Amino acid sequence: MDTHGVIYRDVVRYLGTTRGFAWIAARLAPLDARVIKASGGRFGLIGRHSLPQLLLTTTGRRSGQPRTVALLYGRRGEEIVLIGSNFGQAHHPAWALNLEATPQAIVEIDGRPVAVEARQVTDPDEREGIWAQMIEIYPGYAMYRSSAGRDVKVFAVRAADQGTTLVP
Repeated sequence: MDTHGVIYRDVVRYLGTTRGFAWIAARLAPLDARVIKASGGRFGLIGRHSLPQLLLTTTGRRSGQPRTVALLYGRRGEEIVLIGSNFGQAHHPAWALNLEATPQAIVEIDGRPVAVEARQVTDPDEREGIWAQMIEIYPGYAMYRSSAGRDVKVFAVRAADQGTTLVP
């Protein structure tokens, strides 16, 4: 990553710890998913070179329609981990409730879609390990976790086809 990329990433990571940025990011999230999709994963509102970002397409639990969101992610072995922080809001994000209802989804990284199977992480030690990892990636998660006032859902997703890798 070049110097400008490092500076940009660090600024985004710092801003993520502020309530104002969380409020703005929550409102821009739907647009972010459209920008990433339209650019084939080359661009996003938080910057393509800054943080690990993917598109997650779930099945709407009420509508049955595909629902796509942009999310930050971490890698743990063969799995990708996701935090349902919803920017620290008191309610769970729709994508997390959708995954609970239908754990089959599509993850798209760098324009490459992969069918996945999700599981909710409930083991306390595994959850804490994932939290530590994700806070290292994006410090704003610490604020989101403390301000949510709920048990934030944590998911691990794995390629549905054993021979497929999630991250190129």
